Amino acid sequence: MALLKILEFPDPRLRTKATPVAEVDDEIRTLIDNLLETMYAAPGIGLAATQVDVHRRVLVTDVSEDKSQPLALVNPEILSKDGVEVMEEGCLSVPGYYEKVARADSIVVRFLDRDGNEQTLETDGLLAVCIQHEIDHLDGKLFVDYLSQLKRQRIRKRLLKDQKQRQSEPEAQAAGH
Repeated sequence: MALLKILEFPDPRLRTKATPVAEVDDEIRTLIDNLLETMYAAPGIGLAATQVDVHRRVLVTDVSEDKSQPLALVNPEILSKDGVEVMEEGCLSVPGYYEKVARADSIVVRFLDRDGNEQTLETDGLLAVCIQHEIDHLDGKLFVDYLSQLKRQRIRKRLLKDQKQRQSEPEAQAAGH
């Protein structure tokens, strides 16, 4: 297993629409394992392949307190949505920012599991919100897209500044400063 590098907003690769997986094979199972390891290490409760620059329709999530319920969804498709849940969301690709977003409270989602078997899951609350958030990533959409343009620009500017600062730190250390 390997820790993967998580892309950060406003990286344009986060806007890439992921392609469906033709077959769940060992390569996809390895991707699932690496996504889970990366998500737990981050730490987070969901991670889409798009966030690690792999543009395949694969996502993982685990909303349990003790990280004992990992769930992998390959080619997830929401069949139905119901209700509205407004929840504060964060994102591993938008570190340090949390904003309220309205999403469906309950969903029915169809997907392939890590063995390639078709599954249907009916869920609500945090897991439903998390799955919708991760499917958005597979469609090239981020939670900041639900915010006002002003808020989104403020977050973008701050993250670019933080990224530039992190990049210059090793250079300063190498120069002996």
